[in-house]
Amino acid sequence: MKKIAVIGAGFSGIAAATTLAANGYDVTVYEKNSSPGGRARKFEVEGFLFDMGPSWYWMPNVFEKYFAAFGKAVSDYYELERLSPSYRVFFSKQEIWDIPSGRNELIDFFEEKEKGSAKQLARFLEEAEYKYKVGMEELVYNPGISIRELFDFKLIKGIFKLHVFQSIRSYISKYFKSPQLIQILEFPVLFLGASPANTPALYSLMNYADMVLGTWYPKGGMYKVVEGMVALAEEKGVRFVYNSTVQSVNINKAQVNSLTVNNQQIFIDYLVAGADYHHVEQELLPLVYRHYTPAYWQERKLAPSSIIFYLGINKRIDNLNHHNLFFDEDFDKHAEEIYNNPQWPGQPLFYVCCPSKSDNTVAPEGSENIFILIPVAAGLEGDEESIREKYFKNVIERIEKLTNQNISEHIVYKRSYAHSNFIMDYNAFKGNAYGLANTIMQTANLKPSMINKKVTNLFYTGQLTVPGPGVPPSLISGQVVANTLMEQDKKYNNI
Repeated sequence: MKKIAVIGAGFSGIAAATTLAANGYDVTVYEKNSSPGGRARKFEVEGFLFDMGPSWYWMPNVFEKYFAAFGKAVSDYYELERLSPSYRVFFSKQEIWDIPSGRNELIDFFEEKEKGSAKQLARFLEEAEYKYKVGMEELVYNPGISIRELFDFKLIKGIFKLHVFQSIRSYISKYFKSPQLIQILEFPVLFLGASPANTPALYSLMNYADMVLGTWYPKGGMYKVVEGMVALAEEKGVRFVYNSTVQSVNINKAQVNSLTVNNQQIFIDYLVAGADYHHVEQELLPLVYRHYTPAYWQERKLAPSSIIFYLGINKRIDNLNHHNLFFDEDFDKHAEEIYNNPQWPGQPLFYVCCPSKSDNTVAPEGSENIFILIPVAAGLEGDEESIREKYFKNVIERIEKLTNQNISEHIVYKRSYAHSNFIMDYNAFKGNAYGLANTIMQTANLKPSMINKKVTNLFYTGQLTVPGPGVPPSLISGQVVANTLMEQDKKYNNI
């Protein structure tokens, strides 16, 4: 059995390891932290259970397809609940919208908010469905290695239906006039790495994922997904070694022959890097074997970083749903401060997750578990405590005002997390939280490659390579890199 090392136990690393082990490889995952999950780790304190990162469960078919590849079902590992309403949006104290789940309810809701928009939404979602099926069921499973991947007849035939060369802002504006409806439709692309004015309308596929496929919740928290994936991986023979820092990738004659892990040399046949791509390439590889230059990396456009607050509240909070978007400030100004003119934002929009509204296991009885996320530009410096506290005061006052209650006096636990934490825990390039931006010039084959042409047995996976940021794409990335490795191994064995 050929020995494969996987660096990083995030979604992509676990998916790659499981796929390879199921096909007869000897796979070990080395994780620098004390538990799996990467950005989707959890922590427990004083009776509160916090998911550290991802909290939206979208694209359930991607997860079903993943487990089905091993003869399993999602329900073998965790229980899903569809949230209804999907989420709440605060535009002001007087204007608070609950976004219904289900296509028909949404169509009625849009018609109520803007006369004539029911018919428009039906057409919009029909086009979004086509993009989703092409994008998320076909394109994302390409490894992005050869330009020939883009010459698929079906893709070329339907290129204009994908609206690749039109911004999602101009595309949405053709259908709707209500500023609030437009903001709701633009929100899913806010984390892709560009403002809606500079994001291709292809990504209206995210609206299909949101509004038709629905917003779900794994009972017990998002970490249940990680636990399910790890259980499946171990069933297939994958070994996980935690608290294991990879210090160097050792190469001989253009091949990785070993890793140095916690000062020990480990010999391997193949390496899959599921850790931060930039960190592995620029800090672990010898200079001569690096595929990209420092200048190349500095020119990459990144999806946002985040300031996150984890709060334990010793009472029940009124007027919050499981998912809540606070759009009470200028959407475009905040997007400008993230993408076009990176800086600490003036009055940021933010997101609040209150999973205890749906799950009484994540907080003590009579209490609430609250997760606040402020998207900010990657690469900002100075996220010291005073900066974090400034933004905490800003958002907590706005939450109290818009929900009409005192919260501050009932906080019994508080923890913050920002750029420097992402760097410390994940070696995240510029402290990014979501990976590489999905711009036209960083799509498919234009992303950092899954393969290193200078090192024949080194492969990359995760949110800085194809297909891109987010939990479902990371899951797919791991499967794609495993298949790419196996194809190469088979080719070499046949020579």
